[in-house]
Amino acid sequence: MRTIALLILWLHAAGLGATEVRDYAAEQVASRTWVIHGPLGDPSVDNQGFMNNPAFVITTAGVVVIDPGSSVQAGRMVLRQIRKVTDKPVIHVLNTHVHGDHWLGNHALHDVFPDAKFMAHPLMIEGAHNGQATRWLALIDQLTQGFTRGTRPVIPTVPVIEDQHFKVGGTTFRIFAPPKAHSGTDIMIHVVEEDVLFLGDNVMNARLGGMGDGTFHGNIAACDRALAVPAKMFVPGHGRTAGKEIVSVYRDYLSILFETARIEYDKGKQDYEMKDTIRAKLGRYVDWAGFDLNFGRHISVAVLEIEAM
Repeated sequence: MRTIALLILWLHAAGLGATEVRDYAAEQVASRTWVIHGPLGDPSVDNQGFMNNPAFVITTAGVVVIDPGSSVQAGRMVLRQIRKVTDKPVIHVLNTHVHGDHWLGNHALHDVFPDAKFMAHPLMIEGAHNGQATRWLALIDQLTQGFTRGTRPVIPTVPVIEDQHFKVGGTTFRIFAPPKAHSGTDIMIHVVEEDVLFLGDNVMNARLGGMGDGTFHGNIAACDRALAVPAKMFVPGHGRTAGKEIVSVYRDYLSILFETARIEYDKGKQDYEMKDTIRAKLGRYVDWAGFDLNFGRHISVAVLEIEAM
């Protein structure tokens, strides 16, 4: 009990209530661009449901936020980090896809900046209205044992499409919308003057996530699209920001798994019979977060895609 009491006193002294996500520092990756690198892994009690990479770009007109996290609590944490860098208002919020760990933090931003434009792929907006928002709210609430409760879905209202450009305060944002990639609702965002490309979950670094809403072919094509962008810094949906090499490494994972599964399928093997052969070719990835959970599932997704070809 003494330990719990001391913890509560420490939280209050730090200005954090028991229902606030602990602070993660915003790291500057370009002259006007910051990324908050979340921990690897799935939403949990330990990480308070926060595990993506929220980011913000400061323009002369205001702040553009990308993927403010999984809950109103995470969104408030993102706002605290923004306020450490600038007092400019948030004027645009971009959500890279429909998976709620990236966008349910919209709630916190909307509370403070109700006139901000919330933007996403048209299919993300449609999917959120048609059950995905409710599903993700319930899932993250369950995985965090209620920590994220109170979050409400602020669904984007402004659709953005393939090769759309818009300029905010002297900064150009170019949208890529690769079809049937990680989720089928994905956008990538090139901040042109900053030489930064936001990849969403089309690329992860040192982490593997679900593939059930996307396709290997589409995700590999999204990686190829990203590799063709003349950017210097690449921000994955999860994992550390780095150079173009992280795109190639993730693409290799997808390609090796899919092509090996096709070879094994042509030999008449079932998905569970391929695992050892495919695993042997993916040695560099076995220590990635989520490998043990997702590796077998990815093979099943690959086989279904092969069968549909």
